[in-house]
Amino acid sequence: MKTAQEIRDEWLKCSDDPIYFIKKYILISHPIRGIIPFNLYRFQERIVSEITSHRFSIVRKFRQAGITTLTAAYALWQIIFNEEKVVMVVSIGDRESRMFLERLVNMFDDLPPWLKPQEVERNKHTLKLSTGSRVKAQPAGAGRGEAVSLLIVDEAAFVDKMREFWMAVYPTISTGGSAVLISTVNGMANLYYEIYRDADKGKNNFHVVDIKWQEHPEYTEKWASEIKPNIGRRAWLQEYECEFLGTGDTFIDGETLKRVYDNVSSEYTVKNNNMMRVWKEPQPYHTYMLAADASFGRERDYSAFHIINLYNGEQVAEFYSNKISLRNFAKVISDEGRRYNLAHVIVERNGLGIALIEELFEVQEYDNIWTDEKNEFGFLLTPKVREATLSSLEESIRSSRIKINSQRTADELGVFIFTDTGKVEAEEGYHDDLVMSLAVGCDVMKDISAKSPIAITTKESDKSTPPPTLSTSKYSEHTDIKDYSKWLLK
Repeated sequence: MKTAQEIRDEWLKCSDDPIYFIKKYILISHPIRGIIPFNLYRFQERIVSEITSHRFSIVRKFRQAGITTLTAAYALWQIIFNEEKVVMVVSIGDRESRMFLERLVNMFDDLPPWLKPQEVERNKHTLKLSTGSRVKAQPAGAGRGEAVSLLIVDEAAFVDKMREFWMAVYPTISTGGSAVLISTVNGMANLYYEIYRDADKGKNNFHVVDIKWQEHPEYTEKWASEIKPNIGRRAWLQEYECEFLGTGDTFIDGETLKRVYDNVSSEYTVKNNNMMRVWKEPQPYHTYMLAADASFGRERDYSAFHIINLYNGEQVAEFYSNKISLRNFAKVISDEGRRYNLAHVIVERNGLGIALIEELFEVQEYDNIWTDEKNEFGFLLTPKVREATLSSLEESIRSSRIKINSQRTADELGVFIFTDTGKVEAEEGYHDDLVMSLAVGCDVMKDISAKSPIAITTKESDKSTPPPTLSTSKYSEHTDIKDYSKWLLK
């Protein structure tokens, strides 16, 4: 039996060092070995040290790393050795939340009596102690307005409506609380990925904690060789290699996406009220292509265009806005097209594109608009043509025929997926306007290069074929034009 002095000394050691507390006094349930001491692996000790040292941490983990159990022990340490702390634990659903708290409560029950503060409240979702501190476990959705000292989100990449929950709970920790987001990866169409990406680039206050399966002493190369064939390559990349790219059903394969991401450039200037990014200014004697996709905007879909240098396939500029009117969009296209050596302008002819073409040709008097094999202005994207167009996009990116500089374009490619119906489009809640305008450009690139290797010429002999005319009466037959007229005049 410990003396009073020994108890005080042990209490201070545990209070000062969560790793010491966990290794010395926490018992866990092992599926094979039963109830055993939580002898932390080195990488688990590192995680505790890092999340203790940083106010905001985001942990990217492999499957079965024991991190949920570790954070339960860490949360218990917080409420035993600190007064008036509120630890909120958020899991995928109510069942997972209750399981987390049950794990923590079992740890508490197995502590020596002299190390346990008195219980004040215990139920399926809460453990409150006489220290005034408590752990509250719940699914995402609650927490608005409640002051939180420490927020732990388990499997954050899989939490439904994580974005809405984060917006609701962040104000409760912004004045001094801390947060730990933990997850295996789940592609890029989620807030967890976005926070991780920005943290990795130093764009937010989160500290990145990466752990690899090779750090687990029981996971050997032999073990890996046995696991891989049983779960498949895609699952292996997601569950154990922690690869964001290509872990979902992305249209562009993971290795190609990774190369695209590795080669984007943050060295750009902005113009047109920050709606346009420019990586390279126009070069004399170079031929350029501007591929555009118009949208009603209104803070939903985006009007977008890319400017591509046809000599090397490099994306030199990009426009992206969900607030610009069609008339102003046409003016920007005309101005930038002229600036880039009278660039070939390709406009998707579906829907609103008809009105954009009319505005470009008749009002802006831009006369280098691409025409199809029927000598019609614009690119008609039918369902059948869409498949071939996307194939051109994939081949152009995979073969590096296109050099993408934009992080925004890369991000859209990362959430451009095969849906359950087999259609290729942006994951729910995301956009693909940059992807589709780039796809149209890729499909037309070869045609432009074959027909006009040098875009700028002053020779009258090269103007023997007059440009097609845009008949107002012809295009006014489209009933869509009537619907667009009010939007056009904004």
